[in-house]
Formats: sequence, C-alpha cells, structure tokens
Amino acid sequence: MLKIDPKEEGRFSRFELIRWWDQKRLSHAKALVIGAGALGNEVIKNLCLIGVGNILIADMDRVENSNLSRSILFRESDNGRYKAQAACDMARYIYPNVKAEAFIGNIVHDLGLGAYLWADVIVGGLDNNEARVAMNAGAAFARKPWIDGAIEVLDGVARVFHPHEGSCFECVMSATDWKNLQNRRSCALLTKDEMIEGRVPTTPTSAGIIAALEAQEALKIIHGMETMKGGGLRYSGLQCEFYPVKYPRKPNCYGHETWRELRWTGLKTTETTVGDILDMARKDLGKDAVVELSRDVIRALDCPVCGARREFFASLGKVTLKDAVCPSCSADCAPDTMLTLGLDHDLDDKTLSEIGVPLYDAFTARNGESSVSYVFDGDAREILGGMEIIS
Repeated sequence: MLKIDPKEEGRFSRFELIRWWDQKRLSHAKALVIGAGALGNEVIKNLCLIGVGNILIADMDRVENSNLSRSILFRESDNGRYKAQAACDMARYIYPNVKAEAFIGNIVHDLGLGAYLWADVIVGGLDNNEARVAMNAGAAFARKPWIDGAIEVLDGVARVFHPHEGSCFECVMSATDWKNLQNRRSCALLTKDEMIEGRVPTTPTSAGIIAALEAQEALKIIHGMETMKGGGLRYSGLQCEFYPVKYPRKPNCYGHETWRELRWTGLKTTETTVGDILDMARKDLGKDAVVELSRDVIRALDCPVCGARREFFASLGKVTLKDAVCPSCSADCAPDTMLTLGLDHDLDDKTLSEIGVPLYDAFTARNGESSVSYVFDGDAREILGGMEIIS
C-alpha cells in the first residue's frame, strides 16, 4: 500500500490516489447550482470539498431561522441575508480558491440561458416544479445534463435528466403535476406577495443523503463518466432502502427544445435594441424573420374594470399584484405578455433590457423552418463576476 507522509500531503492528495481523478479538471469546472436551501447547501459544501473551481449559486430567498436546522452554510447572523450571498461567503471559507458568485433573482423569469450554456454541470436543490420546468428548459437549450434532488421527511430522490439525449423532467410529469403547477401560478400570471410554497417537512439527514448523490453525479459528469442519466435513485429513510428508477422519454414531449445554430454575439442586452436584433435576424434569415424570446415578458397592464391600458415593460418575475394595481380604479390589472419580436415596430428603439429581457440571455430567430439562436454573452461578466467564462 502506498504511504504518504502527512506533512507532504496537499489538500486533494487523498482524492488523487483515485486513478481516474483529475483535480485540474475540477479546478476549472463550472457548476450552476439552483436553489440554496437544505439540498443546495449540501451540494455546495460537497463541490467545494472536492475542489470545483467555479460555482454560480442562484436563489431569490432570504435566510430564516428555520433554515438554520437544515442548512450547514448558514449562521444565525445570516438571518435576513440572501441565501445565495451567504452560501457564497461560506463556500469561500470552505475552499478559499473557489470562485463563487450569487445570482439573486427569480430563476424562472430572470436567469438568462447563458448561465446554462456556461456551466459544465447543473444541479438543482429546488422545492417546486415550476422552477424545475424552467431549469429543464434551460438545460435542454444548452444541451446539458442536469441533476435534480427532492426530499420529504426521511425520504428523497436524486435523478439525472439529459433533455438533449434522453428523458427530461417534463417526461415524468403527470396530468396532476401539470394541474398543480397551473394552480401554483396566479390567474394573472403575476407574483402574489402572499403566495408561499407549501412548507414541506424535511430533515438535514435526508438532505445530506440526497445531496451527496447529486454531488457524486456532478463529479462523474465533470469527469465525462457514465451517470444515472434518464433515471434516479429513490431513498426510503424509514425502511433504509434505495431503489433505482428509470424514466423513458415521452413521445412528443415539448421539454427538449434546443438550438439548431448557435452564435455568440458578444453583445449586451443593455445596449442592443430590438431593432438591432431584428436587423441581425433578417440579415441571417430573410426579411420575414421574427425573434422568439426565451420567456414571456410583460408588454402592458390592462385593467379589466375601467379598461385603462398602461405600457409596462418588465420581467414576469419582477412585478407583483401590488405593482399592477390600476391607478385609476384600484382594480387588479392583467398583464399583456409577449414572446415574439418583430410584430410591433414601436419597440425598435428600446433596448432588450428595457423590455424585460434578462442579462446573459439567448433567444432564437425564425423564418419558416430556418432558425438561428443568439447568445448575449457581452453580459456574462455581470453575472459571473470573476469566474472563468471561456468554455
């Protein structure tokens, strides 16, 4: 047996005894972790311990007292801070060489597709299917596998989806899942301030088990190894049993959409106008080309009571029902959303960010069967900070 003098051991010496282990690859690896709760905490901790060099942590919530019993990265002094920020600080404490950045925002509406294209591995620590559907769409567009975890009481599941090559998260959703997802969203599509995701009882033990499986699958993805792609591992804590599950790809599932031709523009959404992107699309695809955004944005707010219409450009994730109160009659307005550019010439002089397009996003120009997808990677540094950008 090979003996190593403890005085000569490096931080990762024990890992490097594993024949296939590539610490240099891990140090340059880029991980997108969505959700910084109990699962996300454990995933981030494990990625730091194995030496992943770049971690983008996305979450919109703040630390609460109840998080302290299930989240190893948070301290009492973090109460009220954004989870993503607190997690970044502790990630750097665990592994000083890690480059960790926080994305604070609604990942459904405000996390640009560039973040998925940037990542080598995508890991979810989510508690709702709306976010999982959005994460699945981002991974599908980027042609990347992603790892999902879910926990409840002593039970949990870890699973790997690769929408480009096999089954995706939407493939496993039932009619009941879709109905519950619709019920979660308000009929006006706006964020209800009083809407609170159902409080699912969880424990740090189940979180540790499931997140460890997620991190291990991430380690394998980074090394180019086989994973449980298209399947998962369920854990029953009361019976202390694991059993594998497989997820076949569902015919005609809409969750696999990706690009046909991808172009990195170097442009910024804060500087590029709607007219600019339409000119680019029509130069590439012809005069009838239109541009599909990666998600709906609000075009205006319409009052169903007095009929007032107010121009109001914004992301759906940044407008609440309180924001949408009609100034004339105090009724709740409904958003008029848009997904396609090229149908309203009044927008040509507005920048993409002014109409609610998130930073570092990507979207697709179409003309008939032809399409080109453009990435606004000029925004990358604003999202990624000091992390590695070149793939």
